[in-house]
Amino acid sequence: MLNRLQAMFNNDIAIDLGTANTLVYIKGKGIVLNEPSVVAVEKATDRVYAVGAAAKAMLGKTPDSIAAIRPMKDGVIADFEVCEYMLREFIKQAQKKRHFVAPRIIVCVPSGITEVEKRAVRDSAKHAGAREVYLVAEPVAAAIGVGLPVDQPSGNMIIDIGGGTTEIAVIALNGIVCDTSIRVGGDEMDEAIVSYIKKNHNLLIGDQTAEMIKKTIGSAHKAGDEAEMEVKGLYQVSGVPRTMKISSAEIREALQESVEQIVDALRHALEQTPPELAADIKDRGIVLTGGGALLKGLPELLREQTDLPINLMDDPLFCVVLGTGKILDDIEKYRPVIMR
Repeated sequence: MLNRLQAMFNNDIAIDLGTANTLVYIKGKGIVLNEPSVVAVEKATDRVYAVGAAAKAMLGKTPDSIAAIRPMKDGVIADFEVCEYMLREFIKQAQKKRHFVAPRIIVCVPSGITEVEKRAVRDSAKHAGAREVYLVAEPVAAAIGVGLPVDQPSGNMIIDIGGGTTEIAVIALNGIVCDTSIRVGGDEMDEAIVSYIKKNHNLLIGDQTAEMIKKTIGSAHKAGDEAEMEVKGLYQVSGVPRTMKISSAEIREALQESVEQIVDALRHALEQTPPELAADIKDRGIVLTGGGALLKGLPELLREQTDLPINLMDDPLFCVVLGTGKILDDIEKYRPVIMR
């Protein structure tokens, strides 16, 4: 009976509200939802047609009457109303049961977020049914998620590469000592592939095809034999569908600019790091998290460019939401890391 009563009232939620994916963690249950941040809406009535994976499958395939919308861009809310509905729907899917008390919600946000963007996230979560809303910087949540001692006076450097942003931060004593946040991530890499194939092969492809190419043969650093992949799209010269072979070397060239921006941001962050903390980073290395960290050859390239150990985490996509879940499980312990 006590467990049932606790389940009715303890319904606090941690959300990694990402540009590409939204993950939900419920206290006592762990990660209960992992869905694409996409909503399909009927234009005439504003009625929501689909949310999550069902809506993502419609990207680039909808008739004029339906729009598949990604309400998050560069890590922040681009469409307030659609984001609010998406949050409400994901919370409903995650909870499954009705609760007597509205949940407390912790939401991860980029460390470089503005006050206006913070307010938009808080308002969206409140309108989606939260009684209290807390915000946590993504690099701090990722650091807690991988078990780094963020409350100690020692330097921990983390790189979190998401769909819309790359966050690089040095963390010590429950705070970010220095950070660099750039609006480059998996989405920009997909756009670079679309642009490269259009320019060099006169072939039009969609973002979902570009994402599949990136995951299959994309790389940041040459390693081993080159691979090839057949790509289907619309050939601009004849105006008919066509299949072409694309090599991993071409995709590496397409991704070069995005990868260089991440390398430059890392160098900038290291230059800003106080000497005592820099010594800690030399000993401990740099932790790499986020879905974008799965790009083949990226850890090797960063290691080559910085001459520092680069530690790619297992399941890097889940580090941020797991860290947010740890904060949720013991809010008083982690209160110093919550944004004011």
